[in-house]
Amino acid sequence: MSILEPDGAAQPAAAASGPSTGPGDAAPVKIEVRNLTKRFGARGDGVVAIDDLSLTIPVGEFFSIVGPSGCGKTTLLRILAGLEQATSGDISVRDPAAGRPANAMIFQGDSIFPWMSVWDNAAYGLRMRGVSKSEVAETVGHYLDKTGLSRFADAYPHQLSGGMKQRVSIARAFANDPDVLLMDEPFSALDEQNKTLLQSELLRIWDDTNKTVVFITHSVDEAVTLSDRIMVMTAHPGRSKAIVDVPFERPREVLELRSRPEYGAIVYDIWQQLRDEVNRSQGLVAPADDRDGSSQPDPARTKPVL
Repeated sequence: MSILEPDGAAQPAAAASGPSTGPGDAAPVKIEVRNLTKRFGARGDGVVAIDDLSLTIPVGEFFSIVGPSGCGKTTLLRILAGLEQATSGDISVRDPAAGRPANAMIFQGDSIFPWMSVWDNAAYGLRMRGVSKSEVAETVGHYLDKTGLSRFADAYPHQLSGGMKQRVSIARAFANDPDVLLMDEPFSALDEQNKTLLQSELLRIWDDTNKTVVFITHSVDEAVTLSDRIMVMTAHPGRSKAIVDVPFERPREVLELRSRPEYGAIVYDIWQQLRDEVNRSQGLVAPADDRDGSSQPDPARTKPVL
């Protein structure tokens, strides 16, 4: 099994090749996961959170994951971040550029330091890396401006709304210039207005950086709005049910995109993929061929729906 180390390279416990290139060598693969399984607890008495999951994510792709609650989405993200270890399987991650952090993670809830100002929170990662004061000032100023926080640089978290706190988290993550950005439902606690605004801001910043992003969400609308591809996961234990291509051009304008008939068609297709899984997760559906939890996903259903 390959484990993600802080330098971003996959360190194999057994022989494993590095990331390959994508179909037609169009883009090198940044993250490759092969037959990954995560079990909590002892074999027999434990719980399988993720079961035999494989995927590849090219460099610069915005890749989202949707699925029912408890299907292992956050567990997968934590494994990619190096916060959890897989039980079996291989993870290969292409090395980051010299001097660049392997990844940064944005969490669901507040993750900024309450005793630090907005400026100091955004500068934290850069200072920990020993970046020069002039570069810190230039970089932090740039991302506070991008996130609309320049006027609040001296404010403290207790003086900010929930949406503004998440803006600080986004500014801090992008300022530190990680090779991979891991986002775990960062907008889930926000009202619809703030969520739409932050989605727009995230798209605008991502267009400038083209970072590899792995984004967890329960919102199909959010996934389609932001992503290049979307993985639909099954109910527990989590497996890959479908990989959906999102064909819309970039840059994207959130409200304009959502007015298109093609947008509604993709959202509907994904909900069709998700419906049975959500019902299964709530105990409303127990397919005869999967009551023991041992069936494997139908390969035909892992193809893009469009």
